[in-house]
Amino acid sequence: MAESVLVNEVSDANFQTDVLGSEVPVLVDFWAPWCGPCRMVAPVVDEVAAKFEGRVKVLKLNVDDNPNSASNYGVRSIPTLLVFKNGEVADTVVGAVPASTLSSTLEKYLD
Repeated sequence: MAESVLVNEVSDANFQTDVLGSEVPVLVDFWAPWCGPCRMVAPVVDEVAAKFEGRVKVLKLNVDDNPNSASNYGVRSIPTLLVFKNGEVADTVVGAVPASTLSSTLEKYLD
């Protein structure tokens, strides 16, 4: 999978700093390399990252490598996309969704 310049990886180790401590809303894509729907939603996540560049931080978390964060937020199926605002989960999107759905979800959390 090609790495996006706008979508960075986050891990259990830096979740607190990069997600919970963020000044802007954060979209975290909980995924795994073996997950077909996760691969389908990856270009959508990239598109949304480009659209909201500078206003929303977009991160990916590999649930196989970082089980603690996934467990802490009750992620049971992937892809699960969580929107964090002010260190709290503000919204949840489960499954491969179109960019329009993700965009309208994020719009609600922009000031």
